[in-house]
Amino acid sequence: MTEPRPNRKAPLVAGAVFLTALTLSCSGSGQTRFLSLGTAGTGGIYYPLGGALASQMSLLDSTRQYTAEVSGGSVENVSRLQSGQIDLAFALGNTVFEAYNGGQDYETPVSGLRILAPLYPNVTHIVVAQGSSAQTVADLAGGTVSVGPAGSGTEQMSRQILEAYGLTYDDVEARYLSFSESATALKDGAIDAALISVGYPAAAVLEATTTAGARILPMDAQAMDFLRERYPYYLAGTIPAGSYPGVETDIPTAAIFNWVIAMDSLDPAVVDVLLQVVVDGRDRLERVHDMARQMDMSLLDDAPIPLHATTAAWVSSQAGGGSGGG
Repeated sequence: MTEPRPNRKAPLVAGAVFLTALTLSCSGSGQTRFLSLGTAGTGGIYYPLGGALASQMSLLDSTRQYTAEVSGGSVENVSRLQSGQIDLAFALGNTVFEAYNGGQDYETPVSGLRILAPLYPNVTHIVVAQGSSAQTVADLAGGTVSVGPAGSGTEQMSRQILEAYGLTYDDVEARYLSFSESATALKDGAIDAALISVGYPAAAVLEATTTAGARILPMDAQAMDFLRERYPYYLAGTIPAGSYPGVETDIPTAAIFNWVIAMDSLDPAVVDVLLQVVVDGRDRLERVHDMARQMDMSLLDDAPIPLHATTAAWVSSQAGGGSGGG
């Protein structure tokens, strides 16, 4: 993934900064408001990165405190955003796309869903237990497979990965485990494989490969072509050599980008604070996890659903030669 283009890394335009300052200083009662950021389980990247983002936003915003919350993942986050239980969230591109368009698990489109900022690509880790003879996903037929927590983007992805190899949940014994639970189950011999969609290196995959002798399977070009023809949010991804014990060469796999999302009604001042952190303070997020280096603002040009109005205004200001040039 390339570094952000120079015009996307520029400080926020003066007007946006002034708007934020004016909004915060005129917020009314002076009482602190508490906002929640939905993440996922503690074994992946969402939770620690979300905690860092919430902390930095709280430091910048004198009238609001932001807290990262553990959740079941992308699908649950969209549901909780829609019901007003949380204010911002992280979500995989597949969940965002399907929710907005009313596909997969969504009978009714979540038409108010909006993208605030890009995060990083999740890459598919197809992790098989030590001693497994499986060489491809097709070899998992008849086995016990962790497909991710119910209500997660990983679980949606798992169905699609299996589909690319001609399998469904009827062909495997699906277990709905968190990433950390999957690592433990691989170590204990309770499952044959786990499908984990996460940035690298992920704590759960490190545990599985280090303490359980697990292996990571590649995806072939035919399966990737299948996915990209049917689901436009998939990208070709790579788990680089050296990412985990036993990974001596690059492993080709599927990737999906993650996004910061909210409903279209989210206060523009909150989005301004978020953008200040992502654009001007990304180095602080990188100290928590290297995947923050891939928060490329130019990816907003190819977002799978509409941008929040405040983010769209920022993109327009950059394209129009704001403080960052053209």
